[in-house]
Amino acid sequence: MGRLSGKVALITGAASGIGRASAKLFAAEGASVVVFDRADEVRETARMITDAGGKAIAILGDAGDEAEVAAAVAKAVSEYGGLNVAWANAGVSGGRATLLDATENEWMPLLRINLFGAAMLIKHAAHAMIAAGKGGSIIATASVAGLRSGAGGTPYSASKAGVINLVQTSAQQLSGQGIRVNAICPGLIETGMTQTIFEGARAKGTEGKIGQLNPLRRAGQPIEIANMALFLASDEASYVNGQAMVVDGGLSSSHPVSRPGSMA
Repeated sequence: MGRLSGKVALITGAASGIGRASAKLFAAEGASVVVFDRADEVRETARMITDAGGKAIAILGDAGDEAEVAAAVAKAVSEYGGLNVAWANAGVSGGRATLLDATENEWMPLLRINLFGAAMLIKHAAHAMIAAGKGGSIIATASVAGLRSGAGGTPYSASKAGVINLVQTSAQQLSGQGIRVNAICPGLIETGMTQTIFEGARAKGTEGKIGQLNPLRRAGQPIEIANMALFLASDEASYVNGQAMVVDGGLSSSHPVSRPGSMA
């Protein structure tokens, strides 16, 4: 039996990267998966799952549009008979905009997708789970940038800090419903969002320096975030609620420090 056998999972931002890796892993562990993204590649994610013998349907949609998010939740319920796991994974980065330079046009898309989008999936997934009376697990993708300064631009960091608080307040407001709400805070992961960082380093021959600030001294891979999500989605995490689970190679475990040999 898979760790998610009999469960139905909805994952936003599933066209690539963390979302795609997680959708494939969830399906391999027995879940029926609804993959949601505004990029057409989400259809390929679903095909990968069905070609491997799993169950998946793809929905093209905007994670920052409440009506489209609500429709995706309704589709999961109508297609598979319920919703047990919802992961608000869709997100945009917005570059390295600073407080003094960021414009309204840089702020609003990040807040709309990263924070409002997560809130709407939590809202509508919770309604579906409450109606079924069986509880469930809701996950939101935050970031180490939401924990403290230094890991992203100001609008992005603020949006992800909002996600962390959102899961905490949601967990409290859903008290007694059997619904767990948690966040994952990835560090530097090789995905489409970070592609320019990796391509730039490879072009300059400095790929070996990627991730050097964390004690594992490497970047992470999407499957390493997917494994944390699988734990939170499963019954193994039945007493984990309102938490921000950090997966960053140890980056956030320390204040800035000069390590032996780091000045060489």
